[in-house]
Amino acid sequence: MPFLGKPLIERILTRLRPIADEIIVTTNDPDAYRFLGVPLFRDIYPERGALGGLHTALACASHPLVAVVACDMPFASPKLIEFQKRLLLEENVDVVIPGGAEGLEPLHSLYRRETCLPACERAILADKWKLISWFPQVNVRTLQPEEIRPYDPHGLAFWNVNTPEEFTRAETIAAESSA
Repeated sequence: MPFLGKPLIERILTRLRPIADEIIVTTNDPDAYRFLGVPLFRDIYPERGALGGLHTALACASHPLVAVVACDMPFASPKLIEFQKRLLLEENVDVVIPGGAEGLEPLHSLYRRETCLPACERAILADKWKLISWFPQVNVRTLQPEEIRPYDPHGLAFWNVNTPEEFTRAETIAAESSA
C-alpha cells in the first residue's frame, strides 16, 4: 500500500538501508516485491507463518548478525537496531529483543545467525509455531522499556499498521513529525 505516496515497505527499507550491510525480503509472493531491487526469498518451510519467515531470513542472510523487521512497521527504528547490535556484541548474547507491556517484539529484533538458525530450524522440525518457541535454546537479552525509550522516544517503533484507520493515523504522524 502507498504510504505518503510510496509503498510502505519501501519506507521501511529506506529507514534501515543506512545501517544495513545487506537487505533481503522474505515473501511468498516475490513478484509483488521485485520493484524493490533487493534479494527476495520464499519461505524454506512454506506455510509456517512468522516462524517460517524468520527461519528463511536467518538461513538466507549472508552476514553473522541479522536484524528482522516486519514490513508493516512504518516507524521501525534504526537507532534502536544499532543499540541492539551494540548490546549483542558487548554482552555476547544471541538475541536482543525489545519487551514491554505488550510482550516481546521478535519482529524488531537482532539475531546471531550462527546460533539462532539451528535453534529456529529445530523448532520448525519439532512442529512448533510460536515465533519465540526456540528462545530457551539460545542466550536472549530482553530490552526493558526504559532501555528502549531513548531510541524510540515516541513509542512508535513496534507499531504495525493493520487497519485502514491505523494506516491513516500513521501517515498523519509521519507527515507531521520526524518519527
